[in-house]
Amino acid sequence: MKKYEMIATTTFGLEAIVKRELLGLGFEVTETENGKVTFLADVKGIVKANLWLRCADRVLLKVAEFKAITFDELFDKTSAIAWSEFIPKNGRFPVDGQSVKSTLFSISDSQAIVKKAIVENLKKKYNIAWFPENGPVFNVKVSILKDIATLTIDTSGVALHKRGYRQSAVIAPLKETLAAALVMLSFWNKDRILIDPFCGSGTIVIEAAMIARNIAPGLARDFAYKTWPLIDEEIWKEVTREAYSAIDHEAEINIFAYDILQENINAAIENADDAGVLDCITFEQKDFVDLMPEEDYSIMITNPPYGERLSEKEEVNQLYHLMGEKLSKLKTWSSYVITSEKNFEKIFGKKADRRRKLYNGRIETIYYQFYGSNPKKEVTE
Repeated sequence: MKKYEMIATTTFGLEAIVKRELLGLGFEVTETENGKVTFLADVKGIVKANLWLRCADRVLLKVAEFKAITFDELFDKTSAIAWSEFIPKNGRFPVDGQSVKSTLFSISDSQAIVKKAIVENLKKKYNIAWFPENGPVFNVKVSILKDIATLTIDTSGVALHKRGYRQSAVIAPLKETLAAALVMLSFWNKDRILIDPFCGSGTIVIEAAMIARNIAPGLARDFAYKTWPLIDEEIWKEVTREAYSAIDHEAEINIFAYDILQENINAAIENADDAGVLDCITFEQKDFVDLMPEEDYSIMITNPPYGERLSEKEEVNQLYHLMGEKLSKLKTWSSYVITSEKNFEKIFGKKADRRRKLYNGRIETIYYQFYGSNPKKEVTE
C-alpha cells in the first residue's frame, strides 16, 4: 500500500510523548518539531493513528511542501498537485491558513489563492466548471513558515481530545489529551494504585483506566476519513474491530478519585460510565484534608485548583502547603501535580525531581514530579 507523509499535531511540550506513541504503534517517525511529529503511514495506518493516539491533537495528511514568496508561486505550485487523489467531485474543501515570518503574510489572501488553485486543478481533472461541495469534508490547511508552504488535509475532523465520553464537564476541565499525557509521563502502571484527590470531571482517572484496559481513545467517536473515497470502509472497520479485540477486560485496576464537590463526583461517574471504565475507579466525595493513605508505593496524579484570580490565591496556597505536609509523610508515594503556580515547590515545601512545562489550554503550567522510593528502580525519559 502507498505510504503518505502524515503530521500528528501536538500541544507544546508533548512532542516527545507523541513520538513515543507513534513508534509504539509501529510507525516510522521522520521528524519531530515544535507542535508536530511527522511520520509515514498507509491508509490503514491513518485509521490506526487516529484511533490510538492519546496525546496528539490531530492527524494531518501532508499533501505538499514548497517555497513560496509570491502569490503566483503559491498558486502555480498548489494547482500542480494531484488533488483528485484525495478530493472527489462533490467534496467540500474549505481552506484554513496561518503564516509566520513569511513574505506572504496575509492569511486570507493565501487561503483564497490555495482554494482557487485547487478548484482550477479539479476543473481540469473532472472536466466540470462548478463544484456542488455537498459531499465528504476535506479540511485543507496552508501553513507558511519562513516562506515554506505546507499543505495538509485533516483526517481527524473534530480534534482528537474529543473522545466522546465527556458528556458532563466542570469548570476549567483538563483536556483529555493532556490528561493522558500526565499519566503516560508518570511511573504509574495498572499494577499500582492511582489516586486523584481533585478529580473534577474525572478526566485523569478515566484516561488512566483506558490506558490500563488498552481501550483505544477514538473508539467512541467519528472521524473525517470515514467518508473519504481514499479509505475503503472495510479498512477502517477492520482496524476498529482489531481495537475492540485488543481491550483487556480482565485487568484488575485500582484507581481512586476524590473531590470535595458532590456535583463533580456525579459528573465524573457519568463520564466514566460512558467511557466504559466505571468498574475500574472508586469515586467518593472527600476533602483533601481527609485523604487517608492507600497502600505504599501509590501514585498521585492531580490537577488541583490554580487560583488564577487574586481573591483565590491565598486559599489555594494554603491548599498547596497542606498537600506538601500530608504527602511528606508518605515516603513511598510518587506525586505528580500540574499547576500554573511557579512558586509551587516553595509553597509545597519540597523541590521536584523533575519539572515539565506544559499548556493547559492557553494557561502555561508546570508538571511537578516528586518521586517516592520504590522497591524497583524507576526510570524516566
